[in-house]
Amino acid sequence: MARGIPPAAPPLAALALGVLGALYLWRTDPYGGGGLLPRCPVNWATGLDCPACGATRMSYDLLHLDPAGAFAANPVLLLLGVPLALFLSWRWLAAGLRGERYRPRFTPAATAVVLAVAGVWMVARNLLG
Repeated sequence: MARGIPPAAPPLAALALGVLGALYLWRTDPYGGGGLLPRCPVNWATGLDCPACGATRMSYDLLHLDPAGAFAANPVLLLLGVPLALFLSWRWLAAGLRGERYRPRFTPAATAVVLAVAGVWMVARNLLG
């Protein structure tokens, strides 16, 4: 990253893009197939659901205050991925606003746990339907 960019700029830019994405998704129904919503490349190439498949529908349901629909779209991502993403995003933004650069460090064990949960979830959701 260039030295002249303030540490708060990247997380604030990501937040702004996230808000714009949420506004677009608010008006675009992924259940109806309308709009310019991407299809999961893993599902497109293999026909299998990846660990994140359903994230767009889950986000749409959360934006429309439908937690049951969000849970149905991807329960593991909702219960584990969203809190982790919010935590890491908050840490990144808070560090940037303090004038610090945030670089999360993941231990090999933490990385293995995340990959194992994702792998088990992918196998389970494809076997169980």
